Amino acid sequence: MDTSGDFENIWNEFNSGLKTFILSRVRNDADAEDILHSTWLKIHDNIHTLKDRSKIKSWIYQIARNLIIDHFRAGSRYVLNPEIATAGRMNSSFSRIMDTAVEDMIRMMDEMPPEYCEALCLTEIEGMSQKQYAEKAGLSYSGAKSRIQRARIILKDMLLRCCHYHFDRYGTVIDIQPKCCCCVK
Repeated sequence: MDTSGDFENIWNEFNSGLKTFILSRVRNDADAEDILHSTWLKIHDNIHTLKDRSKIKSWIYQIARNLIIDHFRAGSRYVLNPEIATAGRMNSSFSRIMDTAVEDMIRMMDEMPPEYCEALCLTEIEGMSQKQYAEKAGLSYSGAKSRIQRARIILKDMLLRCCHYHFDRYGTVIDIQPKCCCCVK
């Protein structure tokens, strides 16, 4: 596939959504910009390896997910919820717990069937409405809602099989204990 002249079109099509995707996970503008820049460098350097143009979106987002995971592994920390931080409830232990929970969720989304991963990415991360998703995926509105709900359940089950999550009365994760070696490094 000749993509050398197509890179600008790819950038124009995906840059905005990719930035939103990264920001939704990192929540730190400077780190998100660094990850976005690294993502585009990897895309540029490896676009020639993509054999099926119809899979470009999932390929691009996989690169971003891998770089986000690398970011967490490098020890970078971010504020998941700015309201909590400003309320003085954020501490380093809480930040570590939330980083771990988000990292686990990102890794497990990669293991979901592609149609469910796409449903969650587009609606929960990129902010697409369920109605817009239904149109994009060629589903009825109720079919799209069902797929999104099933995707949430699949992800929740995967997370709960891996770890014990302890929540406060507001539903915020306050502790994570691994059940197996698949999560929490």
